[in-house]
Amino acid sequence: MFDLSLYVITDPYLSKGRSHREVVEKAIAGGATMIQLREKESTSLDFYRLAKEVVSATKKQGVPLIINDRVDIALAVDAEGIHVGQKDLPAPVVRKMIGKDKILGVSAGNIEEAKIAEKEGADYIGVGAVFSTATKSDARQAIGLERLQTVAKSVNIPAVAIGGINHDNVEAVIQSGVDGVAVVSAIVAAENIQKAAEEMKIFIDRSK
Repeated sequence: MFDLSLYVITDPYLSKGRSHREVVEKAIAGGATMIQLREKESTSLDFYRLAKEVVSATKKQGVPLIINDRVDIALAVDAEGIHVGQKDLPAPVVRKMIGKDKILGVSAGNIEEAKIAEKEGADYIGVGAVFSTATKSDARQAIGLERLQTVAKSVNIPAVAIGGINHDNVEAVIQSGVDGVAVVSAIVAAENIQKAAEEMKIFIDRSK
């Protein structure tokens, strides 16, 4: 069992010099229910060391840590799960590597991708980008709320919305029927991370 309500994704370029551990601890203190560690530029060794540091914080607080893309890192630090995109290792391969007890998330931008992800063993799908976002250089064109709702309702597994979600639009996103929101800059780049997470969680909870 896992709670996708407030799924916070790290970004070293938005953290304003704060460590990943500090960002994660403050986000969890503010109500984050799941953390994804995303690190595109680090060497494998640096990513491993970083993940070890972060997983000690998430396990202490009982919040699942999801590693983005890197199955080897997820297994090496015993993270709770892995999230892969459409250009990463196929879901069945990842599932075979991580076993049945780890959480597997798969990105989906349309109904076909969502249904395939479900069929291939994903535990949840990440749907987006909902709105335009600058936090991923390879993000696809924004799909909007109507298509988000259509994709999320096409499968029987939980869906978390991602892409351009902030305090101004989070209520509308939740009301589209998703199980939670994945947030990057609205929390990670905030001056007060804990407060930003607390406010976001309030919006989420009252919109369900």
